[in-house]
Amino acid sequence: MAGRGTEEAPATVGGYELRERLGGRPPSTSVWRAVRLSTGAPAAVKQVRLAGLPGRLRDSLDCELRFLAAVSHPNIVRLLDVIQTQGCIYLVMELCEGGDLASYIQRSGRVEERVARNFMRQIGAGLQVLRRHHLVHRDLKPENILLSCAGSDAILKISDFGLSRVLRPGEYADTACGTRLYMAPEVMLFQKYDDKVDLWSIGAILFELLNGYPPFRGRSNVQMIQSINRTSSLPFSALVTHSLHPDSVDICTRLLCTNPVQRMSLQEFINHGFLRP
Repeated sequence: MAGRGTEEAPATVGGYELRERLGGRPPSTSVWRAVRLSTGAPAAVKQVRLAGLPGRLRDSLDCELRFLAAVSHPNIVRLLDVIQTQGCIYLVMELCEGGDLASYIQRSGRVEERVARNFMRQIGAGLQVLRRHHLVHRDLKPENILLSCAGSDAILKISDFGLSRVLRPGEYADTACGTRLYMAPEVMLFQKYDDKVDLWSIGAILFELLNGYPPFRGRSNVQMIQSINRTSSLPFSALVTHSLHPDSVDICTRLLCTNPVQRMSLQEFINHGFLRP
């Protein structure tokens, strides 16, 4: 994790001291480790610079604020406060000491099916909350799944709704956004899409948990589409194929279906045999 360095941020904001930069999407967004001065309680502060922020990102920010203010769920990162200054909005959120799922995978490599099952149940529960609010995340990836602690018994929390938007039943979006390794093919192909894009992302995350690497790779959208299209079956590691339960292979295959109409729905995901106790 980087220190404050050249990032422009005040030492304190609304009673919170910003101590260490944790990440973000420069130049518009930075996330800081912070401490509430009155109590010493830790927090994470997401700083969004409003100058030059494109209209669509401002709309997504408003969507994020409305959603987080309206929900309280263990698998959704909790919003504690909102502070607005002349040039920035600061979202004060709970600090997840376990870091993110990307760091967990980097430390642990591939995980046992029981751990992947536990993680997927929690992500599915969080995604059900999004659906009740007709929200599509559009950037589900290991970096945006936070852990309450460093171990496999962590509570997982979906975070970073900066690219989210409301899509009601029967509505479609066409803005290409997200992170390539976890982006549904219809998004990369600039086609209209619905909430099934989040299910593709979940499939890519689950595959990575079970294998230790993402299912498809490419330095551009074109290379990613080529990688997806030339694969007749998912590239499971030979080290794990013999030990995987058929349900594990089936759920990944149905989530990573290139045809969004045939792709597994959220309810089918929740009810799949892989997630059963």
